Amino acid sequence: MEIDILKEYAALEAMETKELLQVWNKHFDVPPQSRNNRTYLINQIIYRMQELTYGGLTKSTIDRLEALAEGKSVQQRRSDVGRLAVGTRLVREVKGVEHHVYVLADGYEYQGLKYKSLSGAAFAITGTRWNGNAFFGLGNKEDKEKRPYHRARKARA
Repeated sequence: MEIDILKEYAALEAMETKELLQVWNKHFDVPPQSRNNRTYLINQIIYRMQELTYGGLTKSTIDRLEALAEGKSVQQRRSDVGRLAVGTRLVREVKGVEHHVYVLADGYEYQGLKYKSLSGAAFAITGTRWNGNAFFGLGNKEDKEKRPYHRARKARA
């Protein structure tokens, strides 16, 4: 389902509040928090349309937001140390030279030197700042399935 967001936005802007409430009911199961605030209605409807078309937030992002809303401290590791088995060899070719980085129990080794992160090893190889996972082609293992943030009606086929 591909939509032209600008056209949809223009159409919503041209609607009366009464019409916006009807459109709201097509996209949400719950009534709006404000029935008189046109800007709120339009923005929420447009966000929902984009969410249905392009996907919502990831589950991990929603969980993090909900934890923060409840006032909980959220500690999230940027890299999963246990993700790569100790002894794994990562290989990357840069300017025709093959570079080998070995995974250790407490970091990474490149040319006999230890690094705390893959980013540090990537910097040693290139001389520029890199995201270590991106540099070595390691995809993000997190839940990539997106779900809508709004607990509302599912997309209709």
